[in-house]
Amino acid sequence: MAEFDYLASHAESLPTKPAVILGERTVDFAALNRTANRVANVFKSLGCVDGDRVASMSFNSIEGFEVSNAARRARMVVIPVNYRLRGPEVAYLLNDSGAKVVIAGPDHVEVMREALPEVKGDRRLIAVGERVPDGWLSYRALVDGASDAPPADPADGLAASMIYTSGTTGHPKGAWRPNGVDIAYVLNVIGTFELTQSGVHLMFGPGYHSAVSFFAALHQVMGATVVVQKKFEADEALDLITQHRVTNAFLAPTLLQRLVDAQLRKPRDISSLRALYLGAAPCPYPLKVRAEAVFGKVLWEFYGATETGINTVLRPEDQLRKPGSCGTPMPGQEIRLVDVNGSEVPDGEPGEFMVRNSALAEYYNRPDATGKSLLDGFFSVGDVAYKDAEGYYYICDRRIDMIISGGVNIYPAEVEAVLHAHPAVMDAAVIGVPDEQWGESVKAVVQLRGGATADEDELIAFCSERLASYKKPRSIDLVDELPRDPAGKLLKRKIREPYWASAGRRI
Repeated sequence: MAEFDYLASHAESLPTKPAVILGERTVDFAALNRTANRVANVFKSLGCVDGDRVASMSFNSIEGFEVSNAARRARMVVIPVNYRLRGPEVAYLLNDSGAKVVIAGPDHVEVMREALPEVKGDRRLIAVGERVPDGWLSYRALVDGASDAPPADPADGLAASMIYTSGTTGHPKGAWRPNGVDIAYVLNVIGTFELTQSGVHLMFGPGYHSAVSFFAALHQVMGATVVVQKKFEADEALDLITQHRVTNAFLAPTLLQRLVDAQLRKPRDISSLRALYLGAAPCPYPLKVRAEAVFGKVLWEFYGATETGINTVLRPEDQLRKPGSCGTPMPGQEIRLVDVNGSEVPDGEPGEFMVRNSALAEYYNRPDATGKSLLDGFFSVGDVAYKDAEGYYYICDRRIDMIISGGVNIYPAEVEAVLHAHPAVMDAAVIGVPDEQWGESVKAVVQLRGGATADEDELIAFCSERLASYKKPRSIDLVDELPRDPAGKLLKRKIREPYWASAGRRI
C-alpha cells in the first residue's frame, strides 16, 4: 500500500466505524476501502491512466465517496458536474475537461445523454442505478465484478483536483490543482475550525460545490463519520442532526435561514451541534442574530473561493461583535487590498482582495484568465474588501457588480445588507440599471417573507434612513423569488438581463 493513504489507514485502525451514512445505508471504513479498491480497478480495466478525468453528475450519494476515493487511488481526477446544468452546458464541461469516463446518478442519466451529441471524442459511460441505457455500463455490475485488492502503484498524498467555477459571468472555468491541495493548508483548516475525529459531519449542500465536498473530504481524512442527505430539506436535516448526534455542518446562508425557520416551527433536540460553517455567500447580520437565538454560538463564517481556498475566518465569539465582517486571515494566508494601480490601500479603504497561499489554483486550459487574476503571485477573483483597525476584513462587493452612477462607485452588498435588515424582506439583490442622466441608477429586486407586506416607498424610505442618499435604491421591484444556485450564490446576471436587454450596452 502507498506510503500515505488515509482511507486504508482508517480501514485498518477503525474498520467498523461508520464512514458514510445515507438513509438506511451505513458503510464502515473497511467496506468503503474495499469498494474504493474495486472502483479503482474498474477504472484501470477501462484503460484509464494517470491524470485521466472522470466526470460525475449525481445528487449526494455513497457512490460519490466510492468514486472520489477510487479516483485518488487510481491517480485520476474527479470532475463534479453541477446537476442544475443542461445539455450544452454539460457538453462544455466534458469537452473542456477531456473526461475519459462519465458517471451519472439515477436521476441524471438523461441529462448526460442530452449532452453527448455535442461532446467530442470517445468516453466510457457508466450509469449508477437500475436503468442502464444502451451503450452504457452498469456501475454496480462493474464494481461487483472487480477485485478488491489494492490497485498496482496506488497514489500517495492528496489527489489532483479540478472543480469548475459557477460560471455566473460566462463559461465555467476549471480551478485546477495538478498536485492536489497542499497538506499544510489542510492541517491549517483542520486546526482553525477545530475539527476532530470524534465529530459527526452532516453533508447536505450539493457535492459539486467546492466547500461542500471539501468539508466532507476533510472529515474522511480524519476518520470522522459523514452523514449524507441526498438533497437539502430543512426538516429532514434537523431530524438527521437529532438522530445521528451531528456535531457540525457546512451550509450557505440561504440554507441556514431555512434551518432556523424549520427549527422554530418544530423544535428538535439539536444539543449535539457544535459548529455551523457558513460560506458561499455573505450571511446577513439579522439572520445571524436569529440563528444564534435558535442554535447558540455555533456560527463560523469564512471567506474564500474555489480558486483560492479558505482565506479568512470569523469565529463564533465575533459574529455579532463584528457585523458584516468575514474575519481575520487563516494561518498561511498573505492578503493584499489594492487599488486600480496595484498599490495597497490604507485601512478602511476598499480595494481588490488578493491572496497568496499554498492552495492557489490555476485555470485549466486558460493561461490568459490565470494571468489576468494574478499580480506578483497574488490571486484575485474580483472581490472588493476593506480592513478595519483590528485586522478584520469586510467584503464590500464583487468588482463586476459595482454600480457607477454619476461617476460615483456604489457597492450593492452594502445596500443589500440594509434591505435584509427590514423585517418584511426575505431576500434582496441590488443592481445597476440603465439611466440616461447618470449612466446607471440603483435598483433593488426584493423577495418578501411569506405573509409580510411592504411597498416600494416604504423600503426606499427605510434605506434612506440608513444610507447616503446616492446609495439608496431609486426603484424597487417585488418578485416571488430571486434566482440563486443550490450553493446559495445570487445569479445577478439573470436578474440584470431583462433591464439591460434593450439598452444597447451592458454598463
